[in-house]
Amino acid sequence: MTESSPTPGAVGPLGQISRRVTDIETAVRWYRDVLGLPHLYTYGDLAFFDAGGIRLFLTATDEGAGPSGESVLYFRVDDIRDTHRALTTRGVAFTDEPHLIHRHEDGLEEWMVFFADPEGRPLALMSQVRPVG
Repeated sequence: MTESSPTPGAVGPLGQISRRVTDIETAVRWYRDVLGLPHLYTYGDLAFFDAGGIRLFLTATDEGAGPSGESVLYFRVDDIRDTHRALTTRGVAFTDEPHLIHRHEDGLEEWMVFFADPEGRPLALMSQVRPVG
């Protein structure tokens, strides 16, 4: 994939991701205490976090929460193995181990590992690694 100049009138960077949850208090504790995302504020059944400059917006609902039809949230990390280890000690159950997804022609590697939130929705860690040598 090559980078190009933005198309005039194109949308900008992703600013917020919305996700439905059935229990806002459980979700706040998990995203804040387990994943370590800074909690910005909660207003009623709405909670907001800073996910590295992208706002994560959680809203409590009885309708439609759960893994069906959800998009995967990919969290970019510097060291996927260290983050995997740290989250495992906090109780995150990963579906696999960090693994190589793709190696670019210039040697840059794309690594990922997958897990789920308390309601079973897919999440992933992603990391770009430049091999030494």
